[in-house]
Amino acid sequence: MAGGGGNAENGEPEFQIAPMIDVLLVLLIFFMSITSAQVLKIDKDIKLPVAGDAKKKENKNAMFEAALNVKWKANEQKAEFKLDELNVEEEQIVEILQQRKANNPTYRVVIRGDKALPAIEVQKAMTIIGQSGIDDISFSTLNKD
Repeated sequence: MAGGGGNAENGEPEFQIAPMIDVLLVLLIFFMSITSAQVLKIDKDIKLPVAGDAKKKENKNAMFEAALNVKWKANEQKAEFKLDELNVEEEQIVEILQQRKANNPTYRVVIRGDKALPAIEVQKAMTIIGQSGIDDISFSTLNKD
């Protein structure tokens, strides 16, 4: 009587490599999709300020947060707001965040403000987030240059 996979003569099972490759490919695709979704939220043109006492963020709620990128355009003397990967106006940010907050009461926003951004623009970003009903706000900084 022959069992599944193996040599009938010595009775030892053979190692099946095909299912292992299938599992590894599925995991690779899964991690690639998660990583690319997180990277899309970050605007590479923003130079974050340095805060020596900055603490590393716990990544457990990364799916339930938005990144509000605020870039300072020095030549125009104005701030440009970008919610995750969306270029939107300030009024649209409030509507989008209100919808997300309605879907998840623990939704949070991380402000990624440019190093050269005036404090009044940071206050404006916080006001926009507050108008949407979100009270969990964090700031993204670097802990060293």
